[in-house]
Amino acid sequence: MSFIKKFIDQETVNRRDLLLASAYGLGGVAAAGLMGPGMARAAIADPAIAWSYRNRTNPYWNEIVSGGEAFVESLGKSKDFLTHLINEGSSEKSLADVKALLSKTNGDLALAIDTNDAPNARPVVEACVEAGAYVSTLWNKTDDLHPWDFGDNYVSHMSWSDEGPAEQTARILIEAMGGKGGIVHLGGIASNNPAIERLNGLKNALKDYPDVELLDAQPADWDTQKANQVMSSFLTRYGDEITGVHCANDTIGYGVLEALRAEGMSIPIVTYDGNPQAVELVAKGDILATVFTNPHWGGGITASLAYHAATGAFKPSEEPNEHREFYGPTIMITPEDALEFKANYLDSVPEYDWTDFWGPSNGPIQYK
Repeated sequence: MSFIKKFIDQETVNRRDLLLASAYGLGGVAAAGLMGPGMARAAIADPAIAWSYRNRTNPYWNEIVSGGEAFVESLGKSKDFLTHLINEGSSEKSLADVKALLSKTNGDLALAIDTNDAPNARPVVEACVEAGAYVSTLWNKTDDLHPWDFGDNYVSHMSWSDEGPAEQTARILIEAMGGKGGIVHLGGIASNNPAIERLNGLKNALKDYPDVELLDAQPADWDTQKANQVMSSFLTRYGDEITGVHCANDTIGYGVLEALRAEGMSIPIVTYDGNPQAVELVAKGDILATVFTNPHWGGGITASLAYHAATGAFKPSEEPNEHREFYGPTIMITPEDALEFKANYLDSVPEYDWTDFWGPSNGPIQYK
């Protein structure tokens, strides 16, 4: 059985277990009411720390949360001190879990969260602000939502500038296709900021290649199994017209590769995220390129920002805007440098100073 087939099978089992663990951990507090709107509160001496994310079966989110655990351990606490809110791709569950934990902790909470989709960010932030908790978001929010509009409680937002790197991977893909042919794109959740930007990156690259056609673009919800199904339907519909595949993340790529292997086909593909398994596939030449966003650092620093703001170690409202909305770092990985990258970032995880809040970031977020 191939690594990818094992990944798909194990993903189903792990999701069931994680959903049960998440439901058990909250202990039915979702029905409890939130504290009412309060006045500005004093620093919280020992806030609860939580990470809200999609699931841990996805290697990217596993790295995000491992960064959160590393930060918690840097405080001299067990990694089990970190509360996990697992939403399994449901914005409704994401918001409900946050509200439940706010009630359970009486707002004494430092929350790091990917809100699952952009529209969900506002109700999550408003719930935290109302409860007097501190929240730092990652990846998804609407362009009109800014931390500086909520005093100190909405601490920060980090995203990545995905259009540029996704355009680079697209160009690598198109060159491997000889500058002509047909591409299919498998994306993330349609309303996700990174899903939108990564498809835009592909479209930007296509402007310079008139002999390349975008045959189809469909959401695969960041999911290996769904990507496998979408790619199988693409192969049925377009067959040999497909000469390249642009994937919005690595786990989508695994599903694509399995679909291709089932048909005995080999087509150039590119992915995104720089997961360990994907880097190994890049080193073998099975994937042409992926993009590393340093999720371990991103997960740790997002939790650290929320925690240190909650304890009063720094006052977010006194920071410049570029310290409250900023881009994380990206690294392009190709077969030529995959093994070197693996040795430097994956075989041994770098140690980070979790109080160097903006050290590796790539500058402030720019809105169009």
